[in-house]
Amino acid sequence: MGRKVHPVGFRLGSYRDWNARWYAEGERYRDLLHEDFILRKNILAEMPAAGIAHVDIERFPNQVQVTIHTAKPGIVIGRKGASVKELRGKLRDLTGKAVKVEVEEISQPDANAQLIAENIAGQLQRRISHSRAMKRAVQQAMRAGVEGVRIECSGRLSGSEMARNEKIFDGRVPRNTIRADMQYGFSEALTTFGRIGVKVWIYRGEILPQRAASTDVYISE
Repeated sequence: MGRKVHPVGFRLGSYRDWNARWYAEGERYRDLLHEDFILRKNILAEMPAAGIAHVDIERFPNQVQVTIHTAKPGIVIGRKGASVKELRGKLRDLTGKAVKVEVEEISQPDANAQLIAENIAGQLQRRISHSRAMKRAVQQAMRAGVEGVRIECSGRLSGSEMARNEKIFDGRVPRNTIRADMQYGFSEALTTFGRIGVKVWIYRGEILPQRAASTDVYISE
């Protein structure tokens, strides 16, 4: 079995940053890490139809800043900000700290790996053919302007007795290139035949470092 590294962790330190930006030591690190898991789980559970791609968490003294990246900001914000105020109150009760919630819109949901994976998983749960869902997602992603897309579905596809893996791709998807601007998404479809996993890779091009004018240090954009 080959060694597998998460595409985000593989590129940390080159051009990718952590989804949680804070520092702690010892037992405090453990407690804050579990708190991050609880925050993300509650946000996704409160708004399952909001098209949330990922959640960034930053910590300051006695304050937590949560940035929600969503394709449907209107659902997250609510009428006159009612939904986001309610969410802020629930997160404040969970953490016991002041919570600041910011919402950022994803302009191209058809080119976001996590949203594509969740969309395909939703179609599988509605008994739509996996091959049809995968082909349509690839076409929409390429139409949105990405340079490459790869989709894999694993499980009892179409109710087969034995689990199998099917994949489809278009364009270039250099998963082992660190400078490649790669997005990765994963979701699971709960069908009557069992769980079907969906993995999506989106390639947006290369991010090349720029050489500083007066130093020998390379900096990324």
